Amino acid sequence: MDAVQQEATARARELQRSWYGEPLGALFRRLIDDLGLNQARLAAVLGLSAPMLSQLMSGQRAKIGNPAVVQRVQALQDLASQVADGSVSAAEATDRMDEIKRTQGGSVLSSSTQNSTGSGAPTVKRVVREIQSLLRSVSAAGDILDAANNLAPSHPELAEFLRVYGAGRTADAVAHYEAHQN
Repeated sequence: MDAVQQEATARARELQRSWYGEPLGALFRRLIDDLGLNQARLAAVLGLSAPMLSQLMSGQRAKIGNPAVVQRVQALQDLASQVADGSVSAAEATDRMDEIKRTQGGSVLSSSTQNSTGSGAPTVKRVVREIQSLLRSVSAAGDILDAANNLAPSHPELAEFLRVYGAGRTADAVAHYEAHQN
């Protein structure tokens, strides 16, 4: 790989970090490991071609263009967490992956994509990720930050919201969400 390609890959990974919280290669490898998948199965569940998945993982491409695919990624992250904590068995995970594969997107806050805590309520992390997904499907992080800077003088709270959820890390957005409840 020459210096120009290395620079482009590094830039793509940095964009992925700003949009998705981490480079997609790391995120997808974790899903593969946690859910016992291979790349072809992950691509099929997400609704991506195997070459597109490979390009996203390697940093040849920066952005997932389809918001429904972003939602499927988030659903798989939630499923991996449930498998890790033992609330979903491996057999149930396989069925859930088939359901995730069939989802077409739609309402970001639809009940069919919510991660349950047992009471049917979405978890804070799931709500935060859905807000992030919606914002990031509309605009790139840099554009969201520009909008936040323009709003800051007259609407500082809205500017903070855009910065935290539109361009920040998920952990920071969860802390913001929890601090602003009640």
